[in-house]
Amino acid sequence: MKLTTKKILAVAVTAALCAPMAAMATNGYFGHGIGMKSMGMGGAGIAMAQDSLASATNPAAAALTGNRIDFGLNLFKPNRESKVTGSAGGSGAYDGTYDGNETSMFPIPEFGYNRDLGNDMAFGLTLVGRGGMNTDYNKPFGLYTGAANEKAGIDLAQLYISPTFAMKINPDHAVGVTLNMIYQRFKAHGLENFAGMAADGTGDNLTSDEYDSSTGFSVGLGWTGKVSPGVTLGATYTTKGKMSKFDKYSDLFAEQGKFDIPASLGLGVAVETTPALTVAFDVSRIYYSGVASINNPLTPNLLNCMGGDPSQCLGADNGPGFGWDDMTVYKLGVSWKYQSDLVLRAGLNHGKQPIPTSETFFNFLAPGVIENHLTLGATKTLANGAELTFMYMHAFEK
Repeated sequence: MKLTTKKILAVAVTAALCAPMAAMATNGYFGHGIGMKSMGMGGAGIAMAQDSLASATNPAAAALTGNRIDFGLNLFKPNRESKVTGSAGGSGAYDGTYDGNETSMFPIPEFGYNRDLGNDMAFGLTLVGRGGMNTDYNKPFGLYTGAANEKAGIDLAQLYISPTFAMKINPDHAVGVTLNMIYQRFKAHGLENFAGMAADGTGDNLTSDEYDSSTGFSVGLGWTGKVSPGVTLGATYTTKGKMSKFDKYSDLFAEQGKFDIPASLGLGVAVETTPALTVAFDVSRIYYSGVASINNPLTPNLLNCMGGDPSQCLGADNGPGFGWDDMTVYKLGVSWKYQSDLVLRAGLNHGKQPIPTSETFFNFLAPGVIENHLTLGATKTLANGAELTFMYMHAFEK
């Protein structure tokens, strides 16, 4: 059967929409990178276009990657664990170690398509899971004990379908724009004991143990330019993702169930130190503070709620959130053309986790505390020109 470009795109979109959605929190609740090649370099890629998925990092990359299609599957196995000490006023009633790995393995598919349009213009399309969070605790503890002794946990996953238009403004510089069409889903269970802290006084939409979905969009802008022989710079900005509300969780998230996606800003540089060796470095800033349900603090708001101020109860505009701060992420990667048909990669990724020490309580549910990552990768080019890429990432315990 002959597969046309139109058929390939239709199959890819259908597969992505039907694929299981998965958590991938390492830079807060975002993954450390997008695309197997970039991920093998610690996630660096703002100034280095290596495949059709590069436009998900920097829209301008679509003008540089030529005609290609990429498929990938990332198997993500996070280890989530919480340790409680000094609970219940120091009595230790709930002290212990709680395993959050009832669901242990997450398959995360990715797809990229890129096509030159002529006249230095190009079109790209990526379908990727960019962020998420999952906890499934093995036993109930403290307030995290639902009806019939139910164990607590959450599941947040996001899918981006992102068409991109890019063009070269001269031989050395390109710009691009992406429309991110976003679908996210969420469920929570085991939170019934928080019902009395809901702004509406009922908590009926606090913990349904059912998935609710949300849709919205954001816009990505990008530039990349070769500023001197062997030196390329890049810059990207993605607006805040404006999302519809999670109606089934209007008593959990601030602003009656609103869970927007933070804006982000990134700068990158890639230096060809030799014809075979390239070093790339990115700095990205994730603006968690721009989303009330993520940034609002728990402790003062909840105390004010319990003191009789419903405007600071769960689900209210100023209701408690997870208390996350903005996050700056540093990504360093190297790409070495070891042979004409074999490229080796390695990378480091570091970002101070966004959870202050005063905000641990709610973050039993969302422990996005990873700070350091080590990555390895390789691409083998086959005789027919097709490529096989491998990536491994180890996130160190925090």
